[in-house]
Amino acid sequence: MKKFYHQLFLCTVALLLGSFSVYGQVTVSGKVTDANAGIALPGVSVQIKGTLRGAQTDAEGQYTIQNVTPESILVFSFLGKVSQEITVGANKVINVKLADAARDLSEAVVIGYGTAKKKDLTGSITSISSKDFQPGSIQTPEQLIIGKVAGVSITSNSGQPGVGSTIRIRGGSSLNASNDPLIVIDGVPLSGGTISGAPNPLSLINPNDIESFTVLKDASATAIYGSRASNGVILITTKKGKSGRPTINFNSNVSLSKIARRVQTLSAAEIRQYVDSLGTPAQKALLGTANTDWQDEIYRDAITNDNNLSITGAVKNMPYRVSVGYLNQQGILITDKLQRASGSINLSPRFFDDHLKVNVNLKTAATRAHYANQGAIINAVQFDPTQPVRDSSSPFGGYFEWATTDPATGVVTINPNAPRNPVGLIRMQDNNGKSDRTFGNIEFDYKFHFLPGLRLNVNLGMDATKGWGTTYVPANAGQAVATKGQNNQYLQRMFNRVGEAYLNYVKDIKSIKSNINVTAGYGYYDNKTKIYNFPSYSANKDTIAGSVPKFPYDIPQNTLISYYGRLIYTLNDKYILAASLRTDGSSRFSKNNRWGVFPSAALTWRANRENIFKDAKTLSDLKLRLSYGVTGNQDGIANYSYLPIYSLSSNASLYQIGDQFVTMSAPAAYDANIKWEETATYNAGIDFGFLNDRLRGSVDVYFKKTKNLLNTVPIPVGSNFSNQILTNVGNIENKGIELSLGATPVRTGKMTWDVGFNLTYNDNKITNLTAVTDPSFIGNLTGGITGGTGQTIQIHSVGYNTFSYFVYKQVYDKNGKPIEGVYEDLNKDGVINQKDMYRYKSPFAKVMMGFNTQFSYDKWTISTVLRANLGNYMYNNVASNFAVRRNILNPQNIIANSTKDVFESNFYNNQYQSDYYVQNASFLRMDNLNLSYNAGRIWRDKVNLRVNATCQNVFVVTKYKGLDPEVNGGIDYNLYPRSRTYVLGVNLDF
Repeated sequence: MKKFYHQLFLCTVALLLGSFSVYGQVTVSGKVTDANAGIALPGVSVQIKGTLRGAQTDAEGQYTIQNVTPESILVFSFLGKVSQEITVGANKVINVKLADAARDLSEAVVIGYGTAKKKDLTGSITSISSKDFQPGSIQTPEQLIIGKVAGVSITSNSGQPGVGSTIRIRGGSSLNASNDPLIVIDGVPLSGGTISGAPNPLSLINPNDIESFTVLKDASATAIYGSRASNGVILITTKKGKSGRPTINFNSNVSLSKIARRVQTLSAAEIRQYVDSLGTPAQKALLGTANTDWQDEIYRDAITNDNNLSITGAVKNMPYRVSVGYLNQQGILITDKLQRASGSINLSPRFFDDHLKVNVNLKTAATRAHYANQGAIINAVQFDPTQPVRDSSSPFGGYFEWATTDPATGVVTINPNAPRNPVGLIRMQDNNGKSDRTFGNIEFDYKFHFLPGLRLNVNLGMDATKGWGTTYVPANAGQAVATKGQNNQYLQRMFNRVGEAYLNYVKDIKSIKSNINVTAGYGYYDNKTKIYNFPSYSANKDTIAGSVPKFPYDIPQNTLISYYGRLIYTLNDKYILAASLRTDGSSRFSKNNRWGVFPSAALTWRANRENIFKDAKTLSDLKLRLSYGVTGNQDGIANYSYLPIYSLSSNASLYQIGDQFVTMSAPAAYDANIKWEETATYNAGIDFGFLNDRLRGSVDVYFKKTKNLLNTVPIPVGSNFSNQILTNVGNIENKGIELSLGATPVRTGKMTWDVGFNLTYNDNKITNLTAVTDPSFIGNLTGGITGGTGQTIQIHSVGYNTFSYFVYKQVYDKNGKPIEGVYEDLNKDGVINQKDMYRYKSPFAKVMMGFNTQFSYDKWTISTVLRANLGNYMYNNVASNFAVRRNILNPQNIIANSTKDVFESNFYNNQYQSDYYVQNASFLRMDNLNLSYNAGRIWRDKVNLRVNATCQNVFVVTKYKGLDPEVNGGIDYNLYPRSRTYVLGVNLDF
């Protein structure tokens, strides 16, 4: 052992001495300019070939690189330019002119378990780099690519700070399982579960650390991820270290958010006029003397600060990047607030002559949030504007509430059927959520010495999260009188592990002009959660009856094991065949159905490489793609759906033994043979480019069919189970067309103009819902609405879109006004009942469009992003609930407010099932308008300064009468408004 340490010491000294050798080394400097315009090019990478040492040009195009030998080769590279390699020789000054390049088809794109050149892609894949991200105040990663990718719909769930978005790739393919895409960050797949205490899991990821998104859309691209890829895959690559001198970047922005649109309610004067003209003396006596705009009372102008600092560089053969960030965001709903502190470390050392590459990623974030009571939003719509916010005589914290006083005892009793004071709801609730998340991975990529082209990749990752919080409501709060207040806590811990290893072999066979690329691997994924079950307490910590849990905590866990392989064969650099096979075993299924097999195949023809196109100078790219694949789905269902489960019955199901009553255990319905939901996808595409890719684009046509739907269906009465069961039955089809276009109409010395456009057409249809044909089965009711008891407004029916509205056909008078309670007798049987209800419209847009443009002149740049949805409809549950005259002169002995729709319909009673409330929600939205200025080097040429100003959610054009036409699910009620945000930002490079 002593001899071993002695030899190790000598080797280390030798390596260190070798690394400091300066024999024949010189310093080289120069200037890099544009070959056409002759202007300086800042940010050009100048690297010594075969090493990690290098430099970047400054704002004047100047560079200096030290310790260079005459044999060294300098590589000059810049995005959009043709790279150059120059041998140093005896030169100490090397000036370079870089010419414009076509879109780099040899650029590597991240795909599942590896990378591929753009020219060799066989699947429908879109990559978005940081230079094309949405600008402005961005709190969650998915907001960076809204409107940028054809076939991808990203809908913010609300205007709450840090809230997530609903992401759909080529429409939803499931009814009860998850429709969310798989998200993989630096090789670590996220579990997709919710995190207690955090507004959404992605809010714990700092968008400033992200370098690129790659969206895998068709099964040829996604099948390598097997069971988790039915809804597409989003690969997120974070920023890495770079060679050269350390570079410090600091960016900061401050933003002001204002409410952009409000629900149009009646004013205090309009309420008084209505009650005075139609109310009884008793109702008139209920009117107050105040003039309160309740929406004014609960909303505010909100300030956000977002600061990020990063250091990038290299130590010897180890590039690194270290970053920290701090976000402090107010919500426009009073008291709403989110704070996030984040940090990340990336290390990329290389060993053994670059044969071993190690990539270490570690990211951590902590959020501290105060959640305002969002119930105040809908209460502000319906609360009487003639009443004051505060009442000094009120026993409910000094806030006015609808209550009655017993004249004999003086006891004040709150009206349980009245809305609560919106300001009291917020001010008298203290809801604090906290979450900590640390995730990362270490990846080893070893290129074997004895067999060129063979490499081993091992990826070990983890995702550890803790979420906890408390909710406190005092005993005198109007919202919690019945429970004497609230003093609850929650705690959740998650720990997910990832272990992957694959072999990859790449070989050029020059004799037959071929290339083979073979990958074979194994994956292990374990997701474990510990949920603590605390009893419910009153404000004074008295345990609320019936809230004591039987177990102190639950530990749901599921495990997935995978084997996968892929072959990519290229012939003559023109014909590409790709095939993959993955088999997944999930603990969510029984042993008989545990394993799913997911194949894919794709064929690509690079037509522009054929001789017939060799003289077509305007044609720079022409590629045809054809693919087929199968993917699976098991997310969104319980971990133990195939097992018999018994639960304690309610007090209504007790069995008497002697003088005691024993609680019985009731069985839950289950399917022991439940299995994978599978989606087969066919895709045909064409990629093209003209005029050196000044005009470029792609067209894809696809067809997706999902079978063995994980579907909840009714079961026969008398089976001793609940009335529904989760099983495999049904089919859904999605078909569509995607178009992506990009153009650079102007590219001169000081002026550049880029334009991008994408269009998606998608139509989905349910083709089967039952195991046996049943003509009397109308479908599965869904889409619960507020109003009445247990009412729904949507249905899943064979032959129609998922979540179609299920309504009565409204009858109108000669003036075009709806006639209350009169509907068409569609089946002509003389009776109006459920048999006259029909499927009407869909909440999902048939057509989605995105447009972006960027114009740069000298140091100024202006850009914008617009989106449009066509053919989507919304059920206006706010209007159906409150826009009735009965709501104002409320029979509950109160006065309530109404939306101004009441004067259009003139309904007295609620007509919840009328198609009158299914409204056209097509829209055109300008997401942002950005202006930036690159001031260049300041402070003695030590710092590069860029400043920008952005307006987000600039405008919306729509016919929809409600608050916002973009609501996931198609039911508009109690929506936290999206704000219009003005952002001023600064970026400094040291």
